[in-house]
Amino acid sequence: MAEIQVLWVDDEIESLQAQVIFLQQKGYSVTAVSNGFDAIELVKRQFFDVVLMDESMPGISGLQTMQQLKEINKLLPVVLITRNDTERLMDEAIGSQIADYLIKPVNPQQVLLSLKKIIDNRRLVAETTTSHYQQQMNQLFAQLHNNPDHQTWMDIYRKLVYWELEMEKSDSPEMQEIFYAQKQEANVAFGKFVSREYSEWLNPRSLSAPVMSHHLLSIKVLPHLQTGKPLFCVLIDNLRLDQWKAIEPLLAESFRIVEEDSFYSILPTATQYARNAIFAGLLPVNIQQQFPEYWKNDEEEGGKNLHELFFLQAQLKRLKKEHLSVSYHKITHHQEGVQLAAQVHNLLHNDLNIIVYNFVDTLSHARTEIELLKELAGDETSYRSLTRSWFEHSPLHQTLKKLSEKNITLVLATDHGSVRVKTPHKVIGDKQTTANLRYKHGRNLQYEAKEVLAFREPAVAGLPTPTVNSSYIFAREDGFLCYPNHFHQYAQFYKNSFQHGGISLEEMIIPVIRMESRGK
Repeated sequence: MAEIQVLWVDDEIESLQAQVIFLQQKGYSVTAVSNGFDAIELVKRQFFDVVLMDESMPGISGLQTMQQLKEINKLLPVVLITRNDTERLMDEAIGSQIADYLIKPVNPQQVLLSLKKIIDNRRLVAETTTSHYQQQMNQLFAQLHNNPDHQTWMDIYRKLVYWELEMEKSDSPEMQEIFYAQKQEANVAFGKFVSREYSEWLNPRSLSAPVMSHHLLSIKVLPHLQTGKPLFCVLIDNLRLDQWKAIEPLLAESFRIVEEDSFYSILPTATQYARNAIFAGLLPVNIQQQFPEYWKNDEEEGGKNLHELFFLQAQLKRLKKEHLSVSYHKITHHQEGVQLAAQVHNLLHNDLNIIVYNFVDTLSHARTEIELLKELAGDETSYRSLTRSWFEHSPLHQTLKKLSEKNITLVLATDHGSVRVKTPHKVIGDKQTTANLRYKHGRNLQYEAKEVLAFREPAVAGLPTPTVNSSYIFAREDGFLCYPNHFHQYAQFYKNSFQHGGISLEEMIIPVIRMESRGK
């Protein structure tokens, strides 16, 4: 590896020769100058990896020198070294985007540590991440094979998401491959777990059921109502746990995160089922029974989520909370979001404000169809990055920043997640069979039993029966369901796309976060 080029600028550089020699012995190439003017001329002609800069120098100060160096090379890291530890100077230095700040007198080890943080940071973090994952890998394997319950599965998935994000820092393809193999093994075990437990969870007398879609408002949102303090519930459609972690730092700038939790999406993990269940507080079979005029099955014409406000009002009435002042906004286009951001102050007199944002689900579907988006969101890492970029520049972010200045409570949640599908499975059905890739319902479905979870009696899964003798099947892990006609063509087209509706950790275990505004 080439020597690291260090420029050391100090008007007392002669007295620092011992430290310069120490760094050279550690493998750094050090060029020393005694004033800022010489430093500026050198940086114009020569490449340096980092600059060590004395702040108090005659002629031109360290901060003034740094400003000119940044004009030459904006990315050049500068370590400011000074006897002056006043808060004003530190604020000014940090505001000028220094890489580090050292107080004189400094010893050689301090300087070496600073250089390592700047130059070797990525390599050292990667090595440490890999080492820590190797240490914890056995614990994760033990949890997988110790018959975990639904709470333990949420803990396992949080750990997997944590390590997935940490693995982005690792330069070891081998360790990343081991991690993704373990994540796949976890999804296989999770699919078996859900297959065993799901129908029991839906039993009203069950004592072992997790919080699910139809419990979300009553258990995770409404208990946080307070007199005189507006409660905002923001539902970002199709937001996975790892995508939440990608946008979390942006929200943490404005809000205090009080509770970070998860809940389980019902099956199918699809908008028309999971989101209607959230707002109605009912399973789909009960929604169809109680409000048949407002329920549409997959194959029926028309929108499937057009009556969420009605379902919400019916649930509030059932919970004896119909006295609440409530607003409901569904944002499906950018301009609608801009309008909401401009008018959000008008919502502060309400007890409860529901905001549904559809962008991430739209992104998921568009990524399947548009070649450019397939390149931009080719894997989980880029999908997270695209989600963060959207959120950072979205009207929703602007809306929430405005709300953070007021005394409010914010609950952020979603209706389901998505999974990157890789393995096509053949399914045969009649003309009434639905086209969804992660679940299907219809009559006379033919499939490999080991590849799906099947419910021949939809009511057992809390689902309506669209036609006589209809059954439902759900893909597990990374599978997706294709018809035999043009099988290879469709399999190739949809492979590596992000889909939802089936059984996976990514689709079913989803975030619900409670935040308090920091206020002015």
